Amino acid sequence: MNKRTLAISGAAIAALGAAAILLPNANANPDETSGAKTFSSPAAVKLARSLASDLGDNGAGWYYDGANRQLVMNVMDQDSADSVRAQGAVAKVVQNSMAELKAATETLSSDASVPGTAWSIDPVTNKVQVTADRTVTGAKWATLTKATGQMEGTVSVRRSQGEFKKFDGGEAAQPGDNGDNGDNGGTGAGDAAGGAGAAGGAGDAGAGAVGGAGDAGTGGAGDAAGGAGDAGAGGAGDAGGGGDAAAGGLDGGDAIFGGGARCSLGFNVSVDGAPGFLTAGHCGNESQTWSSDQAGAQQVGTVQDSQFPESDFALVMYDDATTQASSTVDLQNGSTQEIGRAVEASVGLEVQRSGSTTGVSDGTVTGLNATVNYGNGDIVNGLIQTDVCAEPGDSGGAMFAEDAAVGLTSGGSGDCTQGGETFFQPVTAALEATGAVIGAGDGGAGGGDAAGGAGDAAGGAGDAAGGAGAGNAGSGDAGAGDTGAAAGAGDTGGDTGQSLN
Repeated sequence: MNKRTLAISGAAIAALGAAAILLPNANANPDETSGAKTFSSPAAVKLARSLASDLGDNGAGWYYDGANRQLVMNVMDQDSADSVRAQGAVAKVVQNSMAELKAATETLSSDASVPGTAWSIDPVTNKVQVTADRTVTGAKWATLTKATGQMEGTVSVRRSQGEFKKFDGGEAAQPGDNGDNGDNGGTGAGDAAGGAGAAGGAGDAGAGAVGGAGDAGTGGAGDAAGGAGDAGAGGAGDAGGGGDAAAGGLDGGDAIFGGGARCSLGFNVSVDGAPGFLTAGHCGNESQTWSSDQAGAQQVGTVQDSQFPESDFALVMYDDATTQASSTVDLQNGSTQEIGRAVEASVGLEVQRSGSTTGVSDGTVTGLNATVNYGNGDIVNGLIQTDVCAEPGDSGGAMFAEDAAVGLTSGGSGDCTQGGETFFQPVTAALEATGAVIGAGDGGAGGGDAAGGAGDAAGGAGDAAGGAGAGNAGSGDAGAGDTGAAAGAGDTGGDTGQSLN
């Protein structure tokens, strides 16, 4: 064999070897995560928004993988995938563009809007997820399947064992009527209006909010409410900021009553310096006035604006302009969580919900821009879909992530025994529409990043509340203070384990 033959043979062998090395890479999974960076949730949201803007039509949504602390960006081509990976995110090449997914939701709205259905864009599956409850049968099921059958590959349909309904309840409803363990301290015998939950006896449960027996929550009875807090509810009066003040306000998640309905307060807000609170719009439509007790003897506020259907929020202004409405959510265990800002939801966000029937439940955001058809023409758009449970009476209650307000409970299916899905009105949209701001104005619609960066400002009330005994558990060192600062500090904020804007 001459030298030329040897040279050709050697080159051929080398080429085969190179092909063997390159072949696995050519077949690599397009959403391969090797080399991806880990991000805190705030940092992931910031990067996702920047990448989405750069990608334009080549982007198809994104989500935060909380388990691996990675940002996953859906893209339409390999060039876009390369640019995403260069920024440390996971690139997932998908079939459906965002324009196609949005077009699918419009088709559903026009061709398959039957009672008992809901749908939202799910970036994890890159499809529109349609859910049909147990009432969707016969002609309704035929209408739905006819429409979705023409969108195979873009739409996925699943059945729910429950029935979509708004989560307002009758005044006589008791905690645990829908499967709850009954220890969360909803309404009960009047003491539940304070919402202090398991800590509560007749007076203890109302500590610092509106009181149990009636005189504890009004006017100058702050000392009585504060005393009950010290003895039973873990200082809820002092932590909420309304103990010693005249006409102390309620906390998020506390029971409110009006027009024969029982709902839950969402978040305390202020409008041009005047105190008020947000709740569900379908609750606001039930009654013009709302009380903190079932008998209606302790009226607290009057509806100023109520939007339902299409949206689902109401603004109620406290009747007493001197009400000290603290920016807190009742954790139903004698402590509160300070709320200093509002953020938009993102898929993968870990959240908690506080309501007067089932107390505090947690879960994850699973879809955005959801549409729900409750029947009777009650169709609501732009909702947040979650796997958090809720029951009648929880409507309007607060959904939050650490110190950030996220949503107001609207409705869903299932209960807190069997589970199900629950939909929430985005708080940011309600704040923008009403001109309200969270609490004393620390944060409002679109104010998440600024408030998050100002941890000392957002969390300042946490240290004060912590001194009342509720801080360490709800709004002190672990709540609005240190966490608020961390959330504004990029990667460090992720150590708290939440997905905040």
